[in-house]
Amino acid sequence: MKLIYQVEDRPKTGELIVFAIQQLLAIMAATLVVPVIVGNGMEPAAALFGAGVGTLVYVFFTKKKSPVFLGSSFAFLGSMAAAFAGASSVAVGYIGLIIGAVFAGLVYVVIALIVKMVGVDWIDKLMPAVVIGPTVAIIGLSLAGNAVGDIVTGGVKNADGVAIASPHAALICGLVTLAVTMICSVYGKKFGKLIPFIFGILAGYAVAAFFTMIGNAAGIDSIKVLSVEPFKALVADGVGLKTFLTVPTFTFITAFGAFSQGIDSGYILTIFAAYVPVAFVVFAEHIADHKNISSIIEKDLLKDPGLHRTLLGDGIGSMVGAFFGGCPNTTYGESIGCVAITKNASVASIIAAAVGAIVIAFVAPFVAFVNSIPSCIMGGVCMALYGFIAVSGLKMVQAVDLNKNKNLFVVSVILISGIGGLTLNFGEVTITSIACALILGILTNLMLKNGQEE
Repeated sequence: MKLIYQVEDRPKTGELIVFAIQQLLAIMAATLVVPVIVGNGMEPAAALFGAGVGTLVYVFFTKKKSPVFLGSSFAFLGSMAAAFAGASSVAVGYIGLIIGAVFAGLVYVVIALIVKMVGVDWIDKLMPAVVIGPTVAIIGLSLAGNAVGDIVTGGVKNADGVAIASPHAALICGLVTLAVTMICSVYGKKFGKLIPFIFGILAGYAVAAFFTMIGNAAGIDSIKVLSVEPFKALVADGVGLKTFLTVPTFTFITAFGAFSQGIDSGYILTIFAAYVPVAFVVFAEHIADHKNISSIIEKDLLKDPGLHRTLLGDGIGSMVGAFFGGCPNTTYGESIGCVAITKNASVASIIAAAVGAIVIAFVAPFVAFVNSIPSCIMGGVCMALYGFIAVSGLKMVQAVDLNKNKNLFVVSVILISGIGGLTLNFGEVTITSIACALILGILTNLMLKNGQEE
């Protein structure tokens, strides 16, 4: 893949700001929704701040060689819920979030130390292209249902939380977003090719706003796609400083206030059991993500700056991110897809996006704008993002001889178990479909690698 901006390139300041906004728009919806799902007063703005700080930590440890943004990890949703469920109060649950993130981060630190001592050649032997290629494809394909579900869902909801817009109206907005994104990426001039998602989101947003204005004027609920509730919340108590600036309630602030309540050893063991096994599962996804971005930038990140550095960046970035926002972080497929489609691998863009996330966490109108973007528009964006992740994985398989049955079995097992959504549950711990697919692929490859075929 011919990149427009290489990893070490620094675009002009104006371009850099626009690229940063595009990265933020690609990752922001998912980053903000994790604390919303967990609830218990967790603030999306704090999670965004934590993601920005965590990304800067990651960039530091990877020596500015890996162009990936870190965002709130969905894999730890069950762990975070367990932190609150086992706590004597909600405030103590915030302590649990920080302790849990430290436990998970330490898993990465320990693995990083082992990798530093023994090297990464075992990774290539354990996870060759026949294993890692279809696994990367699964990362994108497993999210296909989310993209399709979002693209037919509007932003205005009734009292029961159900979107009132018809799927057809939402689909039009989503398809406009997708179409403009594709047209800009394929036919646009240099700058248009680099920021297709911004043009796509703005086009879809304009159509959604147009439909909603007509719906409000004519009283037609089925075309009310765009919700203005996030903007109304800004002026609910009148126009003032809070309308423009807001200070998130960071996790550590609530946690420090609860230390006087005491924490028993049983609760700490509960947190340990909820977070540590999941960290090992996410390690598999860490490998797949970095194999994927390595294929895009055509540089093996597992060797330079090294897997031990990417693990340290991810692990310590998660600790720092959770300290502020409560959510452990992980490398985002949306960010990787953005790099693949725009061919902009500049780490400077990632740094600018991280700084932007930190600043924007205090800018109420921008957060309101992002919260107002209907699901259908992000669904249109994700149709492309998730698809590119899947294609990146399939490209890795091109070097594999699929005329050999042993390779066909490995690829088949991974694709079917991953697309089928095979998961395993052990109490509070869930081994995700991606991790299950990777584990089965590794076992199948080891079982058949010495097989002889005529």
